[in-house]
Amino acid sequence: MTLKQTYILGIESSCDDTAAAIINNGVILSNVVATQRIHEEYGGVVPELASRAHQQNIVPVVQLALQKANIDKNQLNAIAFTRGPGLMGSLLVGTSFSKSLAMGLGIPLIDVNHMQAHILAHFIKSEAHSTPNFPFLALTISGGHTQIVNVSSYFEMEIIGQTIDDAVGEAFDKSAKLMGLPYPGGPLIDKYAQLGNPKAFKFPKPKVSPLDFSFSGLKTAVLYFVQRNTKDNPDFVSENLNDICASLQFTIVDYLMDKLKNAVKQTGIKEVAIGGGVSANSGIRNALLAAEKNLGWKVHIPKFEYCTDNAAMIAIVGELKYKEQKFATNDVVAKARMKF
Repeated sequence: MTLKQTYILGIESSCDDTAAAIINNGVILSNVVATQRIHEEYGGVVPELASRAHQQNIVPVVQLALQKANIDKNQLNAIAFTRGPGLMGSLLVGTSFSKSLAMGLGIPLIDVNHMQAHILAHFIKSEAHSTPNFPFLALTISGGHTQIVNVSSYFEMEIIGQTIDDAVGEAFDKSAKLMGLPYPGGPLIDKYAQLGNPKAFKFPKPKVSPLDFSFSGLKTAVLYFVQRNTKDNPDFVSENLNDICASLQFTIVDYLMDKLKNAVKQTGIKEVAIGGGVSANSGIRNALLAAEKNLGWKVHIPKFEYCTDNAAMIAIVGELKYKEQKFATNDVVAKARMKF
């Protein structure tokens, strides 16, 4: 099947970002994201509010994506959407809209696994980043997932390591909340960490199997650390914020790299890619670049706009599936929990 002037609309609504993108032969023509600010005052995503906001945002976001790509909806060849995993209410909005639009336009519908999309975002054509060669290892790190994936082909992926409890993004955000930082706290920890001493304080690295992760104990350690030190000095956190953030980030990044080094050693694969919201973190990016230099890895780091939830990554998977005519039927349903 030729992809000459083939336009795929990608729609992402797995959590609290409503996004739409248009792709043509691997090139992203538009990538629009509407971020929901309402969750900041609650210190985390409120599912019911998220689904309501998606209902308000999805039509204007799709219209803007079409406008920026300078095409009409009747020029679309297929619609790709996030089927899961994610918040069920949020997923239902994107799924229902995509099914309706595809049916109305008489074009194919393509369901996409959100986590696979974070990995396959590396195949978007861009001069800013390189494309991995198969097989490669992917470290997917976000607010809901922490996984090491052995990627053999576009649609052949095996999870070889994952968190047994909390995800790394949650560990960042919850630790930030314990320090009195606003939501989302992960980017703030990264910001302050760059000003601090990473060896100022010591936090534990949980001990689990060689390729798996655990972050619940680390969050507890941060809680006790804050309680212990603020007991005698209520201003301890504010007075030492940069050093605390630097030490915490150093521990988390070092822990991620330990597991990744184990995976490289076990599989013999030295080509490594990262994806997911936490892959925007400067600490993990610098650690990977250092590994490329010192350990002989070939590292692939996505553009910032393809790290956090976006529709460009949904669109590239849609295009890859369109080539192979891997279409969904109209009775496809959203899945909050979804395996590879």
